[in-house]
Amino acid sequence: MDPADFYTGIVAELYAPLKSFSQDPEPYAAFIQRAGVPALELGCGDGDPLLELRRRGLDVDGVDSSADMLERLGRRADEQGIATTVFHQRMEALDLPRRYRAIFLAGPTFNLLPDDDAALAALRGVRAHLAEGGTALVPLFTPTPTPAEQLGGVRTAVAPDGAELRFSVVAEQRDETARTQTTLLRYERHLGSDSSVVDRPWVLHWYTRDRFEKLATTAGLTVTTVTDPDGKPTPAADTDLLHFWLQAT
Repeated sequence: MDPADFYTGIVAELYAPLKSFSQDPEPYAAFIQRAGVPALELGCGDGDPLLELRRRGLDVDGVDSSADMLERLGRRADEQGIATTVFHQRMEALDLPRRYRAIFLAGPTFNLLPDDDAALAALRGVRAHLAEGGTALVPLFTPTPTPAEQLGGVRTAVAPDGAELRFSVVAEQRDETARTQTTLLRYERHLGSDSSVVDRPWVLHWYTRDRFEKLATTAGLTVTTVTDPDGKPTPAADTDLLHFWLQAT
């Protein structure tokens, strides 16, 4: 399926109650304080950490490819009394009305782009929307295969209306040549005799450091440093979550 269609319908509905963690806003707040405002979060989803950054008074816009997730962000913003500016656009087809001193992704959302061509288009969009002297922050990681004993394991939650919500990993395939890992995920909602079950493929695409740097260079960007989420330099062979800092060439 089109990656832009993944976080729609039941998947968007179950995202918040079944997610395993929320993004810590601190690394991104520190990044914005260092790079300057205005700032833009790519792949802002239902509002973590965008809403907290806005609560702190930071000038941060958001963009996401899922209208359903943005609708949920809007409801949360209204409930919390937080003003937001968000755009329904794909990361690889950005066309926004202003330029930004700071552009970032909260977590490795960039890994959801399915291939190098989409990644290059997204990086070109980042370059086009960076203000002079601006900085972009792109977290990336190399996924590891899901352990066999975790296949079929179920995570559950209860919806406000009493429905049982269920999430499980059904199967997984990995292509080292294409640098993709495709995990078949199952989302379920059960309330009495009313049940909804949807299986969707979740594709992660990863990059070697050299490959990502070449894509960035082609897009008119330079990788100035690579750090861990706390801003500390990382070994060249590290494949954990890495923060790539980019500036226009």
